[in-house]
Amino acid sequence: MRRSPNDDAFKIGTFEIDPRKQALLEARMVPIQSDSRLFVVPQSHSQQTDSNLSASSLQSTNSDDTDVTPEKSRTGSGLDRKRKRKTGDLCDGNNTGHGKTAKSDNNSKKIQDYFNKTQISSSSPNRGVSQTVSPPIQACSPSRIYSPLQVTMKQPNSFNDRKLQLEHKYSQTDLTYVELRNKEAQSASDLETKNSKIASLEQESDKLRQQIVAQSKLIEKDKDTIAKCLTFTKKLLIEKSELDRKTARQKCMENRLRLGQFINQRQGATFVENWVDGFAFTERLKQQERITSERDEIEKQRKLLLKRKPPPENPTTKRGKAAAAALAAASVQQDGFAKPTSRDVANNQMSGQEWHACDEILKLRSQALKREDTDLQAELEKLERERNLHIRELKRIAAEDNSRFTNQTILNDRYLLLYLLGKGGFSEVHKAFDLKEQRYVACKIHQLNKEWKDDKKANYIKHALREYNIHKSLEHPRIVRLFDVFEIDTNSFCTVLELCEGNDLDFHLKQCKQLPEREARSIIVQTVSALRYLNSIKPPVIHYDLKPGNILLGAGSLSGEIKITDFGLSKVMDNSDDGTGIDLTSQGAGTYWYLPPECFIVGKDPPKISSKVDVWSVGVIFYQCLYGKKPFGNNLTQAAILEENTILKATEVEFPPKPVVSNEAKYFMRRCLKYHKEERPDVMQLYGDDYLKPSGMRSKSQHSSIESSILS
Repeated sequence: MRRSPNDDAFKIGTFEIDPRKQALLEARMVPIQSDSRLFVVPQSHSQQTDSNLSASSLQSTNSDDTDVTPEKSRTGSGLDRKRKRKTGDLCDGNNTGHGKTAKSDNNSKKIQDYFNKTQISSSSPNRGVSQTVSPPIQACSPSRIYSPLQVTMKQPNSFNDRKLQLEHKYSQTDLTYVELRNKEAQSASDLETKNSKIASLEQESDKLRQQIVAQSKLIEKDKDTIAKCLTFTKKLLIEKSELDRKTARQKCMENRLRLGQFINQRQGATFVENWVDGFAFTERLKQQERITSERDEIEKQRKLLLKRKPPPENPTTKRGKAAAAALAAASVQQDGFAKPTSRDVANNQMSGQEWHACDEILKLRSQALKREDTDLQAELEKLERERNLHIRELKRIAAEDNSRFTNQTILNDRYLLLYLLGKGGFSEVHKAFDLKEQRYVACKIHQLNKEWKDDKKANYIKHALREYNIHKSLEHPRIVRLFDVFEIDTNSFCTVLELCEGNDLDFHLKQCKQLPEREARSIIVQTVSALRYLNSIKPPVIHYDLKPGNILLGAGSLSGEIKITDFGLSKVMDNSDDGTGIDLTSQGAGTYWYLPPECFIVGKDPPKISSKVDVWSVGVIFYQCLYGKKPFGNNLTQAAILEENTILKATEVEFPPKPVVSNEAKYFMRRCLKYHKEERPDVMQLYGDDYLKPSGMRSKSQHSSIESSILS
C-alpha cells in the first residue's frame, strides 16, 4: 500500500518537528515502489555544507529523477506547498504559533538529533485518526550512497488510533568530502586497473586459445604422421621378414647337399627319418682315410729302412769279420737254413748318409700328415657345428611352415610376428616387433590340444597362469622380463618376453664342447646373482629347473651377459621362515641330471626342498662347462637315471685329469655337489663364496682351507 505525504494517516506523533525540517524529511523520504523500498540519491554540495545531515534523497513514484531540496520545495507547485503545510499542521498540533516561532525554537537542532531513537510513536491531539506505522528507515552512510533503504509500512489495526511509528538507524560518517573523493578516485583507478587487467587477460586467453587450436592441429598432424610411419615400418618389417625367410630357405637348400639332410627311409611297414651326411663330410672322410693309409705306408717304409740301416762298426776289421761269421753260424744252427752272407747283406745295405737322408724324409712326411690330420679334425669339428646349426634350421623351417602364425600376423593389434625362433611341446616362440614400444620382443604362444579333455586344459592353463604370476613381478638384469600376457582364442594365449639375440648355453656347449674356466666362472657368477635375487624377494622363489637350456646368452662374445628363463616349475616358499623348506608336490618333474638326491627320495611324506636345489644345479652346470660332460649319468637317459637310481648313488664327485682346472674351482664344485643337503650351502651362502668374488677381495683363510682339503 503506497502512501503520499497528503494522507491524513501519515503523521508523526509523540514529538514535535519543525515544519521546515519536516518538509526536508518528507522531500527525502518519498517512496518510489509499491514494496516501499527507498533508494538514496547523493546530496548536492550546498546541502552538505548547510546541514550536517546524512546525504540521502528519495525519488518520487511518478518517475521524477530530479533531486528534492528545501529550496525546490518552496518554489514547487501548489500541491507541494499544500502538502508541506498539511504535514506541518499534523506534526505541530500543540504549537499554536506560526512556523516562524517553530523555526526560531528549532534552529539549533539538526536532523540526526531526531534519529537518536529507534522507535518514536506520536499521536495528534487535534485529530482522532487511527494509528499509522511509518516505514522503517535504514540509515545510509555517505560512503555507501547507492545502497537501498528498506522501508516497511505496517497496516494499522483500526483507524481510530493515528500514531505513527518511525524506525531509523544512525547513518552519519566521520569521513570528509575530500576523503570520499579520494576513495572514489581510488575505486575508479582500481576499476580501471581491473578492467585493463581483464582486457590483457582476455588477450592472453585469446592467444592461448589460438595456441591450443594450433597445437591440436599439430597433434592431429603428428598422429597422422605416426600412423603413416607405423604403416611404413610394418611394411619394411614384413619385407625384411620375407627376405630373411627366403634367404634362410635358400641357404638351407644349399646346405642340404653340403652338410646333409633328413631322408625318409622305409623300415618294415613304417617310414623313418634318417640323417644322411653331405658331400663335405664324405670328402673329409676320404681325406681322413687317405691320411691313415699314408701313415701306414710311412710306417712300413720306416721298418724297411731300419733293416737297411748300416752296422755301427766297420765290417772290414777283424772284430767285425768275427762277429759276422759268428752271426752266420748261429743262424745256420738255429733253423738249419743258410742265411745271407755278409757280402750279400752288404750289397743291400745303405751308407750311413743315405740312410739318414731317407729317415729324415720319412719323418718329415709323418709330421706333414700329422699337421694335415690336425687341420682335418678342426675342419670336421667346424662342419659338425655347422651341421648342428643346419639341423636346427631345418627343424625350425619345418615347424614354421606348419605354424598357424606364419603370415606376419599382428597379435593384440600390437605385436607383429616376424619369424619362428623355436618350438617346444605345446608352445612356439616367435620373434616379434612391438609397434607401440618400438622394440623387438619374443612372443611365446601356448596352444592347447583340441582333443584334450576339459580337466587337462584347465590344468595346463593353471600351470601357465602360475608361471605368469611368478614371472610378472621379477625385475633383474639377469632374468628375462615378462612384458605382457593376452588371450588369442579359446585354445591359445600368448606371453610377451624380453628378446635375447644369442643362443642358449646348452646349444653353445654342443658347439664348443668345453669352456675356459674364466668364461665358465663368469656365467656362474651371473647365475648365482639371479638366484640371490629370487631368494631375497618376499616370498622367495626356487627355480627348480635350472639347466643350460634355460640360460640364454647375449649376442656377441661368449663371456657377455646371461639371463635365466622358464619359471614353469618354480616353487614359491610361502613358509620359508621356519627353515625346513617346502614340500615337493611335483616329484618326477624336471631334468634329472640337474636335480639333487633329495628330489628322488620316495616315502610316505613328500620330500622337503629349499634353495639348495638350485645350488646343486649350479654345481652340475659349472662341471659341464669345464669338462664338457655331466658329472652324473652323462650318457644315460632320464628313464635310465630313474631306474638305476644314478643320482641317489652320486655320493662323491670325481674330476678327470684333463682339462686342467684350478683347485678353487674344484672346491667350489664340491661344495655345490654335497650329497647331504645339510652340508650343502644355500643360495645366500653360495653368493658370498670367495671363488665368486674378485681376486682382490678373496680371504686368505679360505685359500688355506682349500689347500688342506685337497691334500686330505
